[in-house]
Amino acid sequence: MKLLMIYSDRFAWRTAEKGLESAAELSEERSLENVLVGWIHAEAQDEADPGKVETKLVKNLKWGARKNETTRILLHSFSHLAETKAAPEFTRALLERTEARLQAAGYQTWQTPFGYFHDLELAAPGKSAARIFASF
Repeated sequence: MKLLMIYSDRFAWRTAEKGLESAAELSEERSLENVLVGWIHAEAQDEADPGKVETKLVKNLKWGARKNETTRILLHSFSHLAETKAAPEFTRALLERTEARLQAAGYQTWQTPFGYFHDLELAAPGKSAARIFASF
């Protein structure tokens, strides 16, 4: 698992094109403020122990949100942080379970549309806790 967390004063996305043929047809445009964006790359080896990976992902996202004094977390599938990739079905299910656990812990959560490339806008403050990378 590779996780890049970027705290954003403002983060906006618009679906641009499908990256997965199985993705539902949709057009979405959204903007959030005061949000921790988790750029999540599930790797092939993560499929061997999904429970462990999910727990570490949730803990890291909660920690990153606390460091940036927010309870707002956006999950963004971003399979460009490592050489291997988990199956799309695994990654999608991991994101769903992660979101449910974060919501149960009192966080507001969103996901960018899975299986799409997005046009992005990002405004991030220049402080050290605004950019955190984790590999587990």
